[in-house]
Amino acid sequence: MVHFGALPGSPLYDAKGGLDALIDGVTKDLDALQKAGVDAVMFGNENDRPYEFQGDTASTATMAYVIGKIREKITVPFGVNVLWDPMASVALAAATGAAFVREIFTGTYASDMGPWTPDAGKAMRYRDRLHRSDLALLYNVSAEFAYSLDQRSLPDRARSAVFSSIPDAILVSGQITGEAASMSDLEAVKKVLPTTPVLANTGVKHATIADVLKIADGVIVGSSLKVDGNTWNAVDPDRAAEFMRLARTARGR
Repeated sequence: MVHFGALPGSPLYDAKGGLDALIDGVTKDLDALQKAGVDAVMFGNENDRPYEFQGDTASTATMAYVIGKIREKITVPFGVNVLWDPMASVALAAATGAAFVREIFTGTYASDMGPWTPDAGKAMRYRDRLHRSDLALLYNVSAEFAYSLDQRSLPDRARSAVFSSIPDAILVSGQITGEAASMSDLEAVKKVLPTTPVLANTGVKHATIADVLKIADGVIVGSSLKVDGNTWNAVDPDRAAEFMRLARTARGR
């Protein structure tokens, strides 16, 4: 993860630092991650708290501007995620040439932000209208900061989402950013989806990466690579490099 600082339109935005501070922070994190040897990066607006279901237009536009400014520095595939807005995420991907999008596309949840009812069909049709049918959609089926009102088991919900809403990958999360998904949840979802990529979406740490990769096809990692393992800090180059060393060892590379 390349976490943007809070963006224009959100309460924590650093107006004094402005766009230059945002570009500097994103550039340094990107550089550290690419030097560590990550497979891909994903740009997200985790610090646009309190979260909303409809992303602020200014925030999305700023993300597009910053990614455009640093585009020539990106040497790996990249994705985007505008919390918690599938439509804004798809639009940002189309504007920047991103390869993938992560979001909550399916399900019904009670959340910190209120009732949560995403629309996968609308988002996928929007993707295709923007002539980006090649854009991979990563479906998080265990929403953070929320409780599923669908009482089917997580594996059943994941299997159903694959059938009904044709994701490119399924993501399994913990309760909040930086908190691990349970190994039993990962195992259960992968068991029912043997041919669909299943990724651990949150809370993967140096001590757990080897075990997670015995089950999951990949991981999305942010907090563990930061200074002191704190989500809101900058990427620590040494922590990132060590994490990737452990990941390569686990994958036999």
